[in-house]
Amino acid sequence: MKFYRFYIFSILILIRLSLFAQSGSDSSILFGKKVVTLSEVVVKKGLDVPYFINRIQNDSSFYKAFRNLHILAYTAINDIRMLDRKGNLEASLRSTTRQSRTASCRTMEVLSELVTGDMYDDNHDFNYYTADIYAALFFTKGKICGENNIVSGRELSIDNKSGIDKHKEQLKMLFFNPGKRISGLPFMSGKTEIFSDNLAALYDLSISAEMVNGIYCYVFTQKIKPGNEDKAIIDEMKTWFNDSTFDVVARDYSLSYDAGVFDYKVNMQVEMSQFHGLTVPVMIRYNGNWKAIFKKRERGVFTATLFNFSD
Repeated sequence: MKFYRFYIFSILILIRLSLFAQSGSDSSILFGKKVVTLSEVVVKKGLDVPYFINRIQNDSSFYKAFRNLHILAYTAINDIRMLDRKGNLEASLRSTTRQSRTASCRTMEVLSELVTGDMYDDNHDFNYYTADIYAALFFTKGKICGENNIVSGRELSIDNKSGIDKHKEQLKMLFFNPGKRISGLPFMSGKTEIFSDNLAALYDLSISAEMVNGIYCYVFTQKIKPGNEDKAIIDEMKTWFNDSTFDVVARDYSLSYDAGVFDYKVNMQVEMSQFHGLTVPVMIRYNGNWKAIFKKRERGVFTATLFNFSD
């Protein structure tokens, strides 16, 4: 009887050890020249990896979420801080704004504003191009009419732009369409295409699964391999995709670039939510350090919190 109990106990231990080993096992597949590591949960769900990656490469949901802000009313808490090289505060802006939309036109009202340092010049224009980029994304000047949220056929472009305006447009292109080719970056235009087979060997790619705000998500992570940091612009990008719609739920990414006359190191996090069937950004964090020729280096941190959406 004792031997029988010992035998049963040993079998149970072996089963538990086997299950434990399986639960910690990942699988890898080859897609083109990309080696993608899949967590066990993803393997069990039978994700069609080639289809999934093609959807990611052609994703427009991230950009469309920001275009949706052009057709909605919402309130925003804006926090912009400019720092010196020691991390001390040079200038700041904290405000609450309300965008309204009436008869296909949108306007913005500043409900409150607290400014320190030299955030504005004498003409009330921003002294910092970091703040200027923020304003282009989240502040509405005057009345803007006739907009829509269609992204098909709408491409960000550096055509007819030069100098700092060109650099700001390139940064917006990296923000909205990471992984796409961006022209006009000296020696580095092709180094943004992290989904291409040309850059496949530079990155570790993996797909896992997580719950985010009650939504089951596939998590696609691309991380530059040590020693390859100077060969690409996107150092790491982690994106949470709704497992049913494949829409972007959240994204974290780190970018760096140095062309001598223009360099930057930027970290960003974006969280999305839903309003009446539309995906909208509800939180954007940015921490960036960048320098353009003939401009002083800027170290900026900003957070945008969006809420109280309405049609």
